[in-house]
Amino acid sequence: MVTDWPPEDKRRLAEYWESDRLGSLELPADERLRAPAAAMEAALESDQSARVRDACVEFVTAAADFYRVPRPEVRVLAARPLRVREGGWSTELFGDYEHGKRRIRVWMRTAIRRKVTSYGTFLSTLCHEFCHHLDYERFRFGDSYHTRGFYERTAVLYHHARATPVKQLFWRALPGDRWRIDWARTKKGSA
Repeated sequence: MVTDWPPEDKRRLAEYWESDRLGSLELPADERLRAPAAAMEAALESDQSARVRDACVEFVTAAADFYRVPRPEVRVLAARPLRVREGGWSTELFGDYEHGKRRIRVWMRTAIRRKVTSYGTFLSTLCHEFCHHLDYERFRFGDSYHTRGFYERTAVLYHHARATPVKQLFWRALPGDRWRIDWARTKKGSA
């Protein structure tokens, strides 16, 4: 994962760095996110999109209520869109968030083989898109940037929902004030 380019506009740049510094997220002390997350795993195993959608709505509703933000609409769609680029490389869209409509979309199947997405990937995508919603609705950012802080907030929410320990994310600097997660160091868990 790579951070976005910092914006050139000074007001937006200040907001970008504020998002970058905000690496933690308040979490519920109870199980309100874990039960719907577990239901999501069972729903994915059932291969029934209506069950997956219901579990996603339950998760997002519980999270929105906890953070005291409006509940976003959730759509669970079939196979991920695949974009093939010149030169032979391609990308899949796992999910997105539409701010103006407060809508989260997540795709439950892989693009090529159309197999059900793994639970970890699916939950991570839903948490990622919900964190975009939080950027607008809770933190009142004018835009939602992929900053180190954004990815760290997403990871905290994801690990809380799965009841797994949070791994410290290690970052590698890139040109232009951008950063990439150093997965080797992150997986090792050492500086």
